[in-house]
Parts: sequence; C-alpha cells; structure tokens
Amino acid sequence: VQLQASGGGLVQAGGSLRLSCAASGRTFSTYTMGWFRQAPGKERELVAAISMSADSTYYADSVKGRFTISRDNAKSTVFLKMNDLEPEDTAIYYCNALLTPRWGTFAPLFGWGQGTQVTVSS
Repeated sequence: VQLQASGGGLVQAGGSLRLSCAASGRTFSTYTMGWFRQAPGKERELVAAISMSADSTYYADSVKGRFTISRDNAKSTVFLKMNDLEPEDTAIYYCNALLTPRWGTFAPLFGWGQGTQVTVSS
C-alpha cells in the first residue's frame, strides 16, 4: 500500500486545515488508519486513529476536541480536519495503516511517505 498525504499549508493560529491521505491498493477498508505528526526535534507521534468501519476513533489528548478523523472507504482516503490550530501543531503530518492488537494500542504498519507540512503562525 502506498500512502500520499496532502492538504498542509501555512495558517494562522485559530485557523483550520483539512488533510487528505489517498491510499493505493484495494485493501484500504481492511485497515485501521491513523495520522501521525513529527515536529522538529521531536519523535513522531500518533494524533488520531479510525477503525476500519469508522465506528471507533482515537485522539491524542493534545488534539482532542479540535481534530476530527474520518474516512471514505470507497475512495480509499482518510481525512484529518484540524480546527483551532495552535503553533504547537506545526509539524509534518503523515498517515499510515495501523496494527491494532486491541483498541488503544497502535503501531504503524507500512513505511512512511513524504507527509505534508503544517505550519501554524502565532
């Protein structure tokens, strides 16, 4: 599976962005999907996850209430709507399929694509 994230950009604090991640292959609907981010000098972190049928979601505490993950299995695409952005949200955002032995435990399944840069100015 190849994953291509897009939709990043430069936005002022308090603004919004919607990221998209298009997946190749026919098995997209069989994967739990997640959005990660990596800020300069920091480790990559999971910010949101969504189950195969979109009936379960997970959010990191830092984005809860501001970010919304969704998916369109027919289009093999996962989205991340980001509202009320803060300078601390500045990072490269990546998507990936997730290994989920049980809900709440996640690990990236595939290699990393290029990601999409989100920059939030104060």
